[in-house]
Amino acid sequence: MDGIVKANRSLVYLLPALLAALVGCGQTRVRTATDQLLMSDAVDRTVARIDFSPLSGKTVYLDEKYLQPVKALLFVNAGYIVSSLRQQMMAAGCLLQEKAADAEFIVEGRVGAIGTDGHEVTYGIPASTGLSNAASLLANAPPIPMIPEISVARKNDYRGAAKIALFAYHRETKRPVWQSGVTVSASDAKEAWVFGAGPIQYGTIFDGTRFAGDQVRDLLYKREENDRRANRVVSYYDQVDFEELKKRKKVREVMEEELEEQIADLPELLPFSQEVLATPALTPVRHRIGDPGIPLPPVAELPSTEVQR
Repeated sequence: MDGIVKANRSLVYLLPALLAALVGCGQTRVRTATDQLLMSDAVDRTVARIDFSPLSGKTVYLDEKYLQPVKALLFVNAGYIVSSLRQQMMAAGCLLQEKAADAEFIVEGRVGAIGTDGHEVTYGIPASTGLSNAASLLANAPPIPMIPEISVARKNDYRGAAKIALFAYHRETKRPVWQSGVTVSASDAKEAWVFGAGPIQYGTIFDGTRFAGDQVRDLLYKREENDRRANRVVSYYDQVDFEELKKRKKVREVMEEELEEQIADLPELLPFSQEVLATPALTPVRHRIGDPGIPLPPVAELPSTEVQR
């Protein structure tokens, strides 16, 4: 019995020395904000991939009947999804209506999944309460604290996912006119500790790589521009001044009209050039073999190369 007690005491004295040998120490206490960012980022990525341009210029009503809020701790819910969809529809040029009777088309949506999960990997000895629980069973044994985690490295991987689908139909005839297909997107957040130093954070919800909350050079993760440019009309992620877009569009239309007028005047200004181009001898020859109506140029006959015997 005395030998067991002495061994346990030695282990208690040895643990602080082992922990002191480790370089740094870091721990993430609360993950509520991380979970909310994972869920909202997954929704943003899913909505950004939906193209409402086929309904551009049409009066549309978004039916929220199947987008009901679910009671949960996290507030990323149906309200955030509905607002995101309305933003994407308006950016695509849809004329949103507050009443179904005022719209020509009804857009109906549903959410198949929204949530987070994750896993943790420890390279070393995980935290354990085995010895303290065993010591509590002995009558005269002194209390032994829980063995803390002794690891070379540790990695946490968290993931958020959202699944959204929509379709549109004519309000009066009930005939289908458009469907988005099932759109699924995921977000991720990764945390790593090396010899206790950390966390080193990177993933889709972070703007680059962070070390213990501070921004560092982005070595582990780089956001793909395709994720931010998925929409064909206006990017879901970018700040947009729609009045400025209208002005630029008007200027572009005026420039295109002036260019068309100038091109239309070219035959009147250059009649001689038109006649010259219409001459068959000067007509450009296409070099694609097999084009109908384009004769191949004659091939010069080569001199005979018979070998004299």
